[in-house]
Amino acid sequence: MIIRILGSASREFHGVEYNDKKIEKGKGELKVMKNFPSFLNAESSPAEVRNYLKTVSQSHKVKKPQFHATISCKFQEFSKEELTRTAELVMDGLGYGEQPYIVVFHNDTENNHVHIVTTRVDKKTSRKINDSFEKLKAQKVLAAAKERLFGISQDEKLETLMSYRLSSLKQLETLLERSGFKLVPAKNGEGFSILKNGVLQRSLRNNEPRFDAPNLAARKKQIKAIISKYASLASPKVFRVEDGRKSEGLFEKNSDGKPKIEWESELQKKLREMFGIDIVFHCRDDQQPFGCTVIDHKNEAVYKGSEIFRMNEIFEFTSDTIDKRLFERLKDFNVRNETEREILIKALSESVSPLKDFMVFKNASKRDREIHKNFRDEVLHYLKTGKGDHVQILRGENGSFYALNHRSHQIESVISLIGQNNFEQIFYPGQNRNAGATDATRNESSQVNKLLGELLESSYTAKDPAEDELKRKRKKRKI
Repeated sequence: MIIRILGSASREFHGVEYNDKKIEKGKGELKVMKNFPSFLNAESSPAEVRNYLKTVSQSHKVKKPQFHATISCKFQEFSKEELTRTAELVMDGLGYGEQPYIVVFHNDTENNHVHIVTTRVDKKTSRKINDSFEKLKAQKVLAAAKERLFGISQDEKLETLMSYRLSSLKQLETLLERSGFKLVPAKNGEGFSILKNGVLQRSLRNNEPRFDAPNLAARKKQIKAIISKYASLASPKVFRVEDGRKSEGLFEKNSDGKPKIEWESELQKKLREMFGIDIVFHCRDDQQPFGCTVIDHKNEAVYKGSEIFRMNEIFEFTSDTIDKRLFERLKDFNVRNETEREILIKALSESVSPLKDFMVFKNASKRDREIHKNFRDEVLHYLKTGKGDHVQILRGENGSFYALNHRSHQIESVISLIGQNNFEQIFYPGQNRNAGATDATRNESSQVNKLLGELLESSYTAKDPAEDELKRKRKKRKI
């Protein structure tokens, strides 16, 4: 879960109108309207809400009173209710808890997220609410909200990582980075700082930590045996994953402006999920990996890869590359067999560079009843009306129809999803029911088949939630 404070500050409170348009299009849902007077409610017009915010924001010292922020999670990791409760706690922590504000949930991207709009002018004192170091403070407040609501404690997580047995500072850096932390030299030149989303989590002196190289010979042999066995059960082909969002200007740029490179394979994913064994490859610039680190989360130890196995005897390094955003989407799909893998590759082949089958991992872990019910309802609606931004229907090589939901990352055969009766009524209306079908029935059948043909020819292009922000930045540069 991340929070972003947008730069769209203004006197006109365009954030209210922006979110209302999302609601009108069915892509947004008003979740909270707090601290407004009784004559303003969910039925009030955007103009009325904006005028009230403008009225309480009359201050010559505050030129841009609008506060507009988003809180988002990876895909559907958190529900709209959970994000809403988080938003309310964040507003309290940032000093906006008594201010009039709205929280709107958006369902127009793959990532669940909410927008928050309020005024920076205190409605009681007419003074500007303190926004010093606001972005860093927002990260701290969000972390506190997550711990309170969901028991997610960064301090506990970091404490556990710092207890791992390892032999070098580089291994510590790798371990922390894999868990979302960053190890950097301290600003005063003495020791190191551990950061999370730019917020200082812990300071280390030069003599910290004390390295204690793990000497677990039996465990090393066990890890080697596990890797050797599963190399024949999951693809050992390794490909490059490029994260170019910083160099594109979506986030703060890298010092060298180059995209971040990771190396991934289905075998690595299988080892992480089943045994807590995380293999991290190391490379220089655009060259292939020269070595690796093995993180053993089960025994809380970090090893040099060459101590356990010969890298090139297990893994096959390719020259293939995939974008980080696409790779994260692919990993989240519930691909359970080879046919579903082929269908997913076919679905994305028109909008992205050619995908190799070893880039799409099998993933049978996702089976949420509510998500599955929504998937079924959306597919039924799509088949009957042709309306559904995130749904796509494809026919496999075996002739069977498959449905994909590009938002919830679900894929399943249409028959097993909607049932045999619904399938026959939609795909073969009027057939095998009444030999004396009327002209109206035959006409209905023709119209349905025509609609199905159009649906099968349609393709899907994923919308990156950060693209709009990138377009705004590029437009601003041109001006």
